[in-house]
Amino acid sequence: MSIADLPLSRTVGEAGSERSPETGEGAAVRHAPTTGSRRRGPLSRGAGEGLRSVALGMLIPALLLVAWEICAGFAWVRPTLLPPPSAVVKTLLDLARRGELWGHVEITLVRVFFGFAIGAAAGTVCGALAGYSRLWRQLLDPMLQALRAIPSIAWVPLFILWLGIFEAAKVTLIAVGVFFPVYLNLMAGIADVDRRLVEVGRVYRFSSWALVRRILVPATLPAYITGLRGGLGLGWMFVVAAEIMGASKGLGFLLIDGEQTGRPATIIASILLFALLGKLTDMALAQFGRRALAWQDSYGNSTAHARDQRPFPAV
Repeated sequence: MSIADLPLSRTVGEAGSERSPETGEGAAVRHAPTTGSRRRGPLSRGAGEGLRSVALGMLIPALLLVAWEICAGFAWVRPTLLPPPSAVVKTLLDLARRGELWGHVEITLVRVFFGFAIGAAAGTVCGALAGYSRLWRQLLDPMLQALRAIPSIAWVPLFILWLGIFEAAKVTLIAVGVFFPVYLNLMAGIADVDRRLVEVGRVYRFSSWALVRRILVPATLPAYITGLRGGLGLGWMFVVAAEIMGASKGLGFLLIDGEQTGRPATIIASILLFALLGKLTDMALAQFGRRALAWQDSYGNSTAHARDQRPFPAV
């Protein structure tokens, strides 16, 4: 027996229309809100949970910074190897005061943005083709899996030879790092869609475009968001290798300059800026993913769904 031969059940609306509505005092008592059942709105509760999450996330870094400062204050570590956090902050303030810091941050952000956009677009196209079509998977996947194993530094001399030491080589290297997580997650997400969902779409005679839009896209969106976040993280890693290629500005250049001139505070300041900017961009992408997947009744969204649901009224 196929899905089309199964008897259709009554819809929720039809079943609900047979129920007689409650009238009078009984209905008023049943649907009357109880006093104090919702002392705070969902927005205020959401803001409180967000602040609590941020505070918990900052706890361990704050403890590590305090321990780091104490170790440096008691000279348990050599300041020429590991300067205290106060010296790192002073270095950042000096760079900002001289107007150098924002130039380094800006050019690095621009490189990551364009590299991420190009790599994510290419990974989306190739991942969609390889996931949807077995022929394209057989054509593309073996070659791309082999290219994925090449270290990022190995691309540097080739891109310098092909594209020079200008921005095109740097953006291309970042795009290579972004491409593979997006490609792999999207291809696997499409290939792992429940076959019964696709069969239901074919029973309803969905066109190919409708099948993609109404079944494949919602089913693969969680894996795709994960791939985007992984690609963004690799993009921040690859930007360091990219800015080694003859850059005169950028956080990677600042990092190498600190190493060549023997300034450990500058090196650590660059590393911390990479961590901060990477975290902020990942938070923005994660927030976009939560909004895009707000419809999904998953374990990760269970807190948000429970927060937004009304409590059962007292009988």
